[in-house]
Amino acid sequence: MEFSIRLSPCHLILLSTLVHTVLPVYSIGVNYGTTADNLPSPKEVAQFLKESTIIDGIKIFDMNSDIIKAFANTGIYVTITVPNGDIPSLTDSNKSEKWVQDKIKPYYPDTKIRYIAVGNEILHWGTREQIDNLVPVMKTLHEALDKAGMGDIKVTTPHSLGILVSSDPPSSGAFRPGWDIGIIKPMLEFLKDTQSGFMVNPYPYFGYSPGNDSFALFRPNPGFIDPATGKKYDNMFDGLMDAIHSGMKKLGYADVPIIVGETGWPSLGEPWLTWVNVANAKSYNEVMIKKSTSSQGTPLMTGKNFEIYIFALFNENQKPGSVAEKNFGLFRPDFTEVYDIGVMNGTAPKRQPHGPTASPSSRPESGGSEGSSGESQSKSSESTPYGHNGSPVKVSSCTSKEMCGSDKGLKFERGLSVDELLWAEYVPSMCGRFANLWIEYVMEEQIEKLIVAIIDTEGRWVVMNQIVADLVMDDTSKA
Repeated sequence: MEFSIRLSPCHLILLSTLVHTVLPVYSIGVNYGTTADNLPSPKEVAQFLKESTIIDGIKIFDMNSDIIKAFANTGIYVTITVPNGDIPSLTDSNKSEKWVQDKIKPYYPDTKIRYIAVGNEILHWGTREQIDNLVPVMKTLHEALDKAGMGDIKVTTPHSLGILVSSDPPSSGAFRPGWDIGIIKPMLEFLKDTQSGFMVNPYPYFGYSPGNDSFALFRPNPGFIDPATGKKYDNMFDGLMDAIHSGMKKLGYADVPIIVGETGWPSLGEPWLTWVNVANAKSYNEVMIKKSTSSQGTPLMTGKNFEIYIFALFNENQKPGSVAEKNFGLFRPDFTEVYDIGVMNGTAPKRQPHGPTASPSSRPESGGSEGSSGESQSKSSESTPYGHNGSPVKVSSCTSKEMCGSDKGLKFERGLSVDELLWAEYVPSMCGRFANLWIEYVMEEQIEKLIVAIIDTEGRWVVMNQIVADLVMDDTSKA
């Protein structure tokens, strides 16, 4: 099977984690989302992680002061996120300095703030103004931190996998034209100068297809050999990590560390998502633990540890989108494990599950991807989108001449099975700046109706991905 078939064009071009000697390596980190009405208090969460687990880093998707305060004196590192909508104003050095004084100084160093993430997947979801100001704001925040005597707090920004234009084979990894030189190269220069890391959100879960479950889940399989390097790849994570490494190397920054800001696998989903189950979630995340605590590395980055933040800490019952989107958690809200991957330290309280939380799937093991990940939106001048906005990503392409200003449209041919259609890859040359079709829902055995979300040429949502009748676009399914 060709490597390109294993990848979802926008979401499965994963970024690798090249650990730099100046960055300490931690056993494991988690994304702490709060899109639920049944979660314990931040203080209880902090105490639980400190006393009962080996988790020593969290990443939050906003500037939640209750969470930041709760983790004071726990020894657990915290990554906080600047809302996307706040980015343009922070280009002003005076405003950046005030922001640091107001948002960071009151909690530091009692709370071990490790990174400030500037927005979430700005190149993917951001407006033109946010994209243009991304690197300047990273610089002004770093200067403000340094001026305030907090220069050991690093500044970075998470990226979706759409930043790559090529990943097959891994040695061909390259960033999208325009972003590569105009944005990513100066960003990498900044990260190198400040000894920070390049943060990305890799999800082999979104690259699942029938027949490649073993490749996605680190199980025995024949693999393939990259003809340019002679390196063998037997899992998707390593191949995509090395694709990012190759892209960075082409820009001259292979030595910049790469941080895995989000990755995971849901344990429960809709009945037809047979690859979404406890066995697969456990299988995938167990390897993530090994990747962060050992020196397994990848074929092109041998002997490397990876700084990894698993998505997510809790199942979150109010997240939008599919059932799978609500069930990425390692824990239920009552602190009982959804499955055991070795993060407990043996002192955890023994509790029975209770309350309105979903139980793990009892379906037989398969392999998998459907659904998404991402995180809680920030309540600021503009919300920070979920990492993958809660929609299963199956086909990505330009969708119409009107939208893209070209004739590179995407057609659905009747007669294809759902699996054949969903896992086919349509990767035309770039049309405009960015335009994707996201499948949210499939009816019956052929594609009859699709509920979609469109990203316009400025990378903004035109139609949000909600399963409601008035968003069904019947004409999209016409051949």
